[in-house]
Amino acid sequence: MKRVLLISTVHPATDSRIMYKIVPSLRSGYEVFCALPQLYASEKRLISLPRFERLLPRLLFAHPVALVKCLMLRPHIVHIFVPELIPLALLFQCIGARVIYEVQENLFKKFAIKTYNNSLIFRVLFKFFDKLARRKFHCIFTDDAYLEEYTDLAKSSVVIHNYVSLPVIDALGNEAVPVQRPEFFYLGVVSMERCLDTMIEALARLKSGYADFHLHLFGPVRVSSTALKSLPGYQQVAGHITFHGYTDQKIAMRVAARAVAGIALLKPVADYPESLPTKLFEYMALKLPLITSDFPLYKQIVGQAACGFCISPYDADALCYALEQCMNNGSLRHEMGRNARKAAETVYNWASEEKLLLAFYNNILIS
Repeated sequence: MKRVLLISTVHPATDSRIMYKIVPSLRSGYEVFCALPQLYASEKRLISLPRFERLLPRLLFAHPVALVKCLMLRPHIVHIFVPELIPLALLFQCIGARVIYEVQENLFKKFAIKTYNNSLIFRVLFKFFDKLARRKFHCIFTDDAYLEEYTDLAKSSVVIHNYVSLPVIDALGNEAVPVQRPEFFYLGVVSMERCLDTMIEALARLKSGYADFHLHLFGPVRVSSTALKSLPGYQQVAGHITFHGYTDQKIAMRVAARAVAGIALLKPVADYPESLPTKLFEYMALKLPLITSDFPLYKQIVGQAACGFCISPYDADALCYALEQCMNNGSLRHEMGRNARKAAETVYNWASEEKLLLAFYNNILIS
């Protein structure tokens, strides 16, 4: 069997796209090795790398470890998930590997809102190596919008959306424990750009009419404790919010399955308006009504499926209204949930993307 190496120095060991979608999809036809930070497992094909939040320590310590652990594997295909690994991938290419460069965000736009790892030298190096990758590597994009930026590719490319794996979600959803109070669910980075302030303000307004509800926030928190406590309404609703931090999807989805709504609000900054958050499709699979931003792309998906609310990411009143509807209007909530699930089953599921992935790999090997 041909040998494949999937590698990232940034993604967590439980990253849903890599571990729950790509790895299982490839294992039927390839010998798959996966190297991720803190991937502690007894299986020899799962390789643990050191984890560092900052880019410089990763370059100095994680990358040499990755090189030592992975170079002797002599993989036929190396699939990298972050641009910082482009130099490492070039070394693998020198010994005969075909390289896939997966683009999961538009860093040309995202640098503007990054609070770290965005110094001038990092930006210059990224542009240099990204330009090199366009000439040397095959490319996978997770959103169609990235094709507008990457127009000068020398090798083959494909868009493989991060749609939901229905078998994975169904297995987790069946393990949910019902609760009596209405609960809302959010999955992703917790930040002002992702409407933490709007969510808290909406909850404060909701509290004036309801005593018992709860918001679960799953994801790394990018707001300081001081800034959080100073947000209008936070002190009123602090007891109604749980910050879980980053958690394995297998844990988070069990909580999501008992919620009355899934929130996916983002402000119109960086590449957010043209990028689809994965959580949209996971909420759909769990039959959750969606509450998301009124970007044209989002409105097209949610509107066509009739499965939620598209509101201004700055409008706490609109969010409060949507939450109330999901709490009180059971027939509407269930109708939206059924529509969401139908859309996930017919369009937004990993089965269709898996076929594209396997065909792309096969074409690379025979080219």
